[in-house]
Amino acid sequence: MARRDGPQDKPLGPNCVHLCVDMQNLFAEGSEWHTPWMKRVLPLVEQLVEAHPAETVFTRFIPAAHPGDGEGTWKEYYQRWSKMTLEALPPGMVDLVPQLARFVPPATVIDKGVYSPWLETGLDELLRQRGTDTLVISGAETDVCVLAAVMGAVDRGYRIVVPKDALCSSSDAMHDALLGLYSQRYGGQVEVGTVEQILELWR
Repeated sequence: MARRDGPQDKPLGPNCVHLCVDMQNLFAEGSEWHTPWMKRVLPLVEQLVEAHPAETVFTRFIPAAHPGDGEGTWKEYYQRWSKMTLEALPPGMVDLVPQLARFVPPATVIDKGVYSPWLETGLDELLRQRGTDTLVISGAETDVCVLAAVMGAVDRGYRIVVPKDALCSSSDAMHDALLGLYSQRYGGQVEVGTVEQILELWR
């Protein structure tokens, strides 16, 4: 499908939810998992949350408790990242960054142990109970947990709008590639726009 310049000119409506992925201290400065762009995109993510706090669901990535925990390749993953396990991390590292934590409540938080927020979290059930048909998906990282969130939402039939200026990654090339993927290969199911455009459609 041809690439679109911005989201569809269609209101997001009362059944829209902002799914904000993994904007945590874990990925802020001072961590081995530091995502350099987070500081830059945080004000734009904050704009989205502030406009619709009760319609925001935050996800938090919760690492394994100990090195070598997890199934299959996750065991090797946490042996490699032993300093990022819960037993090694300072208190508060899995928390949302303070600029966003202040919106909880009314915003909701769900925790996950893998990249996807759709597995064993009850997220889909939560959204269906609220009558959600549209998701604005922001956060970290564009090419990892945000990708998992978007693809799971595609499979479940949600209208998806991705704010390209409210995503962050540690790889410029992969970030750009994913935005192209969303627009070109998934243009019928994923809309890409700016925070300004999205807020204009979500009043």
